[in-house]
Amino acid sequence: MSSLTILAALASGGVIGLILGLVGGGGSILAVPLLVYVVGVGSPHAAIGTAAVAVTVNAVASLIGHARAGRVKWRCAGVFAASGMIGAALGAELGKAFDGKRLLVLFGLLMIGVGFSMLRPRRTAEVPDVRLTRGSAATLLPRLIPIGLGVGLAAGFFGIGGGFLIVPGLVLATAMPLPFAIGTSLVVVSALGLTTAASYAASGLVNWTLTAWLVAGGVVGTIGGIALGKRLGGRKGVLERGFAAVVIGVGLYVSASSL
Repeated sequence: MSSLTILAALASGGVIGLILGLVGGGGSILAVPLLVYVVGVGSPHAAIGTAAVAVTVNAVASLIGHARAGRVKWRCAGVFAASGMIGAALGAELGKAFDGKRLLVLFGLLMIGVGFSMLRPRRTAEVPDVRLTRGSAATLLPRLIPIGLGVGLAAGFFGIGGGFLIVPGLVLATAMPLPFAIGTSLVVVSALGLTTAASYAASGLVNWTLTAWLVAGGVVGTIGGIALGKRLGGRKGVLERGFAAVVIGVGLYVSASSL
């Protein structure tokens, strides 16, 4: 592996970690394009497998900070993650069987859709202290399980953590406040990423050396992102809209270049 490739991997990992720490998700959706177009991974499937491992490690690193701050609803996360892992396992098998070029076209279209969804105003959460108990299970489980399954299917198929799908999914299912949805989503991102990564690793579609450099850059980026997020707390909406524009632009490029 050349020094240029190592630098590109470190920089790409830094970008992924920075975005995860700054806005609570989204780094994973840029991981595959970064690996293909910046690092130079030739196989889309190898890029997806490698990205899944790196995203999982970076999500765990970011989760630690949110858990210490008490922003994780563990029971809701457990149910959502369990159903999502089933979907991710199925999605990963479908993704590996799909033509690489067509997979990139669909991935680009997904990025465009996610980017536009990020620009839509979010409704204010109505339940400040969501708890999954025996009393609330009848209401919450019929929402958490199918939404988790659907998000997991998409995450496994495209090899992404699915943070920008999981956060609105959790808000839709439980009406929990956004800061808790972001913290809780990282549990699910870690679980889905692990499921997808295991599937691709079993098929020999993970570049472990490259993954190590991505993770190294990602850890530094995550620490920087969390620190920067605290300083720019009042401007988070502007940051998210700016990132949405980047996601849309990259999605257009990925789709157009893969056709």
